[in-house]
Formats: sequence, C-alpha cells, structure tokens
Amino acid sequence: MKLETILLIPFKDLATAKQRLAPALTQFRRSLLAGAMLRDVMTAAAGVRDRLNIVLVTGDSRAQQIAREFGFGVIEDTRNESETAAIEMATAECEQRGYNTTVVIPGDIPLITSDELHRVLDAAPAAGAVFVPAYDRRGSNCILRRPASLIPLRFGNDSFLPHCEAMRQTGRELVILEMPGIGLDIDNPHELELLVQREGDTNAQRMLRSWGYGVSNAAQWETAV
Repeated sequence: MKLETILLIPFKDLATAKQRLAPALTQFRRSLLAGAMLRDVMTAAAGVRDRLNIVLVTGDSRAQQIAREFGFGVIEDTRNESETAAIEMATAECEQRGYNTTVVIPGDIPLITSDELHRVLDAAPAAGAVFVPAYDRRGSNCILRRPASLIPLRFGNDSFLPHCEAMRQTGRELVILEMPGIGLDIDNPHELELLVQREGDTNAQRMLRSWGYGVSNAAQWETAV
C-alpha cells in the first residue's frame, strides 16, 4: 500500500552546526551534539514508519549516512541555503511523487517521542494543518500540512504566529498541540541546561551529561577539545 504522508527532516550540515551555541561549546562539540540530536529525532520517527515515509533533506554526506542507517530516504539539498528553501524544494518534489500530506520537523528536538508523532497524525484534519509550537511559542517545531503545500513555510525564531496567520487566510482547519518533547528545540546555550534537566536518556542528554552539564559548577562546563 502506498503511503500518502511523508515526514521531512531538514538538516544543513554537521561541520558548522549550531553556531548560536558557540558561547557554550566548541565547534567540535557542537557537531557531535548535532549528530546526537539527529539520531534522537530519527529514533522517534522510526516509531511511526508504518504510517508515513521518512526523508532527510540535506546535502551533508555524514547526515545522509545516518539516515540510511535508519533505512530512511534522502532528498539531496544541493543548494544548502536555508531550512526554508530546503523544505520548499522538498515539498515540490514530494507533490510530484504523489504525496498529499507533509509533516516537517527539525533535527534539533532530541526529546521528541514516537507517541507525540502519533498524536500529530491522529489530530490531522481532512484538509488543514497541525502545528506544534516551540516551548516559547515563537518557533514552529512540527507542521503537518494537508494538502502538502497548503501554506508556504518560513522558518526562524518567530515563525509560529506567521504560520498561524497563513492558515487563517486559507480558511482551513488548524489544530495546535502543545508537546513537551517536540516543543524543546536546542538553539541557544540556556536550552542546553533545559535539556539536561528534563527526565530522559536520549543520545543528546547522555552526551551533555558526560561533558558535565547539569552539575553545580556550570561555569566550568566547557573545556577545549
């Protein structure tokens, strides 16, 4: 049976990942953390693979290899301009392949769970969208669109309200879900602490804890590598 829904995970590259974490982590550690978070996201996605197809959108060869380890597809992003441009390109390709529903999640939400993704899929209207905002309700950490290009996506620090306004203009149904796992994306140094304080044993949490995050001497977290 051909699945009509596809999950897209945009990812720029590991070598220069997470520049906004530079005050807390060296580039080497930022790259390691980005890879760990991507594996956490893919682990959760694997739990819904019976309901949709899963594709990583990236031009990074190491990230592509991680996707293949999970048995996921790859849409190559040869331009590597932005998450917005990558998803626009991938959405058009998915429509050409016959998908009527797209789900977009970033690769930096390491507390995401398969149960949360099931809830997103279960909440999907016949025609409309499901949004899961970031914990601060600024970003958009999961977007389901049916049909696949119902609204254009514009990612960034303050994308949630513009996406809501775009949906209002369509007149289609919008479901907004608050989810603790999907809601925590890791972009800024203070979010590293939020991540290690949460219950869980994800790849990213184990990595940060092994570096000393979550201990009392927070000022001593970083060491040169």
